[in-house]
Amino acid sequence: MLVQLFLNACMTGTRMAAPLQALRLGHGEAAVGFLIALFAVAQVFLALPAGRYCERRGLKRPIAGSVVVAVAGCALAAAWPVFPVLCASAVLTGGAGGVATIAVQRHVARIASEPAALRKAFSWLAIGLALSNVLGPVAAGVMIDSAGFRVAFLAIATLPLLAWLSVRGVAKSVSKPPDVADRRGGAWELWRDPALRRLLFVTCVLSSCWDVHAFLVPVLGHERGFSASVIGSILGAFGIAAAAVRLLTPFVAAHLREWTILFGAMAITAILFGVYPLMHAPLAMGMCSALLGFTLGSTQPMVMSLLHQLSPEHRYGEAVAMRVIVNNVSSVGIPMLSGLAGSLVGAAAVFWVAGLMAGAGARLALGFKAAGVR
Repeated sequence: MLVQLFLNACMTGTRMAAPLQALRLGHGEAAVGFLIALFAVAQVFLALPAGRYCERRGLKRPIAGSVVVAVAGCALAAAWPVFPVLCASAVLTGGAGGVATIAVQRHVARIASEPAALRKAFSWLAIGLALSNVLGPVAAGVMIDSAGFRVAFLAIATLPLLAWLSVRGVAKSVSKPPDVADRRGGAWELWRDPALRRLLFVTCVLSSCWDVHAFLVPVLGHERGFSASVIGSILGAFGIAAAAVRLLTPFVAAHLREWTILFGAMAITAILFGVYPLMHAPLAMGMCSALLGFTLGSTQPMVMSLLHQLSPEHRYGEAVAMRVIVNNVSSVGIPMLSGLAGSLVGAAAVFWVAGLMAGAGARLALGFKAAGVR
C-alpha cells in the first residue's frame, strides 16, 4: 500500500503541477490536455511487457526501476520547467506509476489467497491510491504557492524514495512454475471472455469519469482565479473521500454484490457530473469533489475483486495489465478530447457528456447480474 501511495502521489502531484505550469507559461487548454494525456501514454505501451516481467521477476525489481524513472522525471521538470520537458516528465512519472501498480497488485494476489483476505487487501491498496490523490496534489499546491514550481517538483521527487524504503523488507511472493507462468497464446485472448470484456468496458467508463474530473478541476480553478493551494485542496477532497469510503468497502461488500455497488456508484456519478459545473465557489466545488470521491472511490476494490474472479490465475499479471491499458487509453484520449471540446463548447458541456457516459456505464454494470457474477 505504501509503495502505491508514494509512487502514485509522485505522479498525481506532477499531474497537478505540470498543467498549472503550462497554463502559467501561456499554453491553452488543448496543450494542457495533450500534456495530461502523456501521463498515460507510457502505461499503454508498457502494461503488457510489465505484466509479463512482473510474473518473472516479482515485486522488487519492477519497483526499483519505477523509483529511478519517477525521480528522473521530477528532476527534469525541476531543472528545466518548459513545456517539452514537462511532457517528458509526464511520460516518465506516468510510466513509473503504471509499472508499480501492476507489480503491487500482482504481488497482493499471490500472498492473499482467501477471498475475504483478498478483498480486504484490495481495499487497502485502493485506500493507498486514494490517499495518493490527496498527498500529491495538496503537497504540490502548497509547495508551488510557498516556494515555486522548481521546489515543488524537487519535493515531489522525494516521494518515490519513500516507496523504495517501504518495499525493501518485503518477502518474495510465491511464483508459478516457469512452464505455467510462460504458457500463453497472446494477452488479447483474455479479451474473448465476455464477462471480462464487460468488466474492462466498465473500467474504461470509470477511468474516463476520473480523468474528466482530474483534468477539468485545474482548468476551472485557473479560469476562476483560484490559487494552486485551493485547486489542490479541491482535488484533495476527492482523494480523502475516496480513501474514507474504501475503509468501509469490506463491510459494504459483505452485504452487497460487486455489480450492485458499481451500478449505484455510476448512477450517482452521472447526477453529480450534471450539477458540478453549476458550482462556482471553492467550497461548493470541494463538496462535489468529495461526493465524487465517495462514489468513484468505492468502485476500484469491486473491479479488482471481479478481475481476480474472472482471470486465469497464472495470467493475472496480464489481466491487470489489460486493465491498465484500458484505463490509460481513456487517460490518453479523455484529456485531449476534453481540452478540445472545452475550448469549443465550454467545460460545463464536457461535464454533462461525462455524466451521460457514466449513466451508460451504470446500465452496462447490470449485465453482471444477468450473467450471475458476484
